[in-house]
Amino acid sequence: MHHLDLRRLILLLTIATTLLTFANSFHASYQTLHRQLIAQTLEANRAYAAKLAHSTDAFLKAAQQQLAYSAALLPERLGQTERLDAEVARLKAQTGTFNGVFVVGADGRVQAAAPWGVGLVGSVLQAEGARRALAAREPLISTPYVGLRGHLLVFLSQPIFAPDGRYLGYVGGAIHLGQSDGSLQALLGNHYYQDGSQLYVVDGNRHLLHHQEPSRIGEIVTGNPAVEAVLQGEEGSRRVLDGTGIDMLAGYAPVAGTGWGVVAQRPSAATLAALDGLMLEILLAALPFFIPMLAALWWLSKLIVRPLRQLAITARYWEFASAREQIRRVRAWYFEAEQLKLAMLDGLALLHGKLGRLNQENITDPLTRLTNRRGLQLALERWQAQRRPFAVIAVDIDHFKQVNDSYGHDIGDRVLQHVSRLLGCISRSSDLVCRGGGEEFTLLLPETSLEGAMQVAERLRGLISHARSPTGSFVTVSAGVAHWPGSAASVAAVLRLADEALYQAKRGGRNRAVMAGQTEVGSEDVPVG
Repeated sequence: MHHLDLRRLILLLTIATTLLTFANSFHASYQTLHRQLIAQTLEANRAYAAKLAHSTDAFLKAAQQQLAYSAALLPERLGQTERLDAEVARLKAQTGTFNGVFVVGADGRVQAAAPWGVGLVGSVLQAEGARRALAAREPLISTPYVGLRGHLLVFLSQPIFAPDGRYLGYVGGAIHLGQSDGSLQALLGNHYYQDGSQLYVVDGNRHLLHHQEPSRIGEIVTGNPAVEAVLQGEEGSRRVLDGTGIDMLAGYAPVAGTGWGVVAQRPSAATLAALDGLMLEILLAALPFFIPMLAALWWLSKLIVRPLRQLAITARYWEFASAREQIRRVRAWYFEAEQLKLAMLDGLALLHGKLGRLNQENITDPLTRLTNRRGLQLALERWQAQRRPFAVIAVDIDHFKQVNDSYGHDIGDRVLQHVSRLLGCISRSSDLVCRGGGEEFTLLLPETSLEGAMQVAERLRGLISHARSPTGSFVTVSAGVAHWPGSAASVAAVLRLADEALYQAKRGGRNRAVMAGQTEVGSEDVPVG
């Protein structure tokens, strides 16, 4: 039976190992990037849908506020044609929100209208939204319906009451949906994507209220899990098949005040098209280097049997910590083997360096560059194993939700970074500063007593409360302090005690620090922005 000689065997083994390693790395890279692209697109679509849902809800609330302001002025103007005409004209022109504005008396007859006043004054509106507004006698946003002029619209109204409580009628405004002259259309935008992406709005009856294809306005959407989920009030993302069977990455969010839903979706194929092209470029770029290497191995294999065998075997175990030392021990007594040995050492060092950076990224919060919850847990496990005592300071920004609501999430993120920098200023090089999530931070102070940590917490609180934040004013923090093993034998219990002390500080008025087991700690008043 014919046997392969050692030179050919080593060559075949090297070729097979190289190909398998390359294929495995190529496949793993593809799968990782594939998952990342899908997850990023889903999250981007969810965030986009949530933003538009919030904007739509805010738009409708602002429209209701305009009508409410007008309703408060109208009781004394009813029956005064010129003043009513001036008011509806003002409402129509003020912000361009409404396509039509009406003042209707308690008998259902139009007393003033813009822009169709001449033809409507004195008549009774028969549209569905108008009839519902007259009967409701309360603020109303109607379900979308087709108006008398053939427009799909939504009708907003505010009741008018006399000072003695008598119902006098209502002031209402019509907003066109899916029309180029509609203010809501201008808010949502056209979004004419070239890759098959879609943005649409559905009402509680699954009718399309907005779509980049105007011909589909009013169409009923069925069989779409994203639509079903958003009409149940859910916000999220998922992979779905649209009505034509196209695989879509959909993000969705409900419009709080109306029962509508906003869905943003992009074809999976469009998301992954760039990945396919990138992987092909990587493959083509690798081939010119791979083929000459095989030719060189073919001619040199007889001369490099021993060192190549050692290097090939070692290369199969790169994941072990001893791999680098094993490569160093190979006696490469000729130039080519020495270069291969050095290349493997460089590659291994590069790989370990990348893995080290990846591990560092895994324990770092991307916004504040502080240690994240995973890194916090690793430090706690290490210090506990070393029996190294430490103090814990749990910190939370006071009224942070108001910062986000008043100034937006971009300013909120800058406030988080502002507080993070101050935490770094107050801490020592041996301390660990972590962001647990949201506006919550944790400081671990090794070899620090409970009283010493309390002093640090008070210095931190004072520093933050007197440093002007990105909002232009001041923010404050509350803190809870505990110690391991002084406060409890269990690390988990110590963290829980620090949180409980933090919440006690919150309940006690905020802008204060509370020590675990302490009932009350005062603080000076600080202006809060």
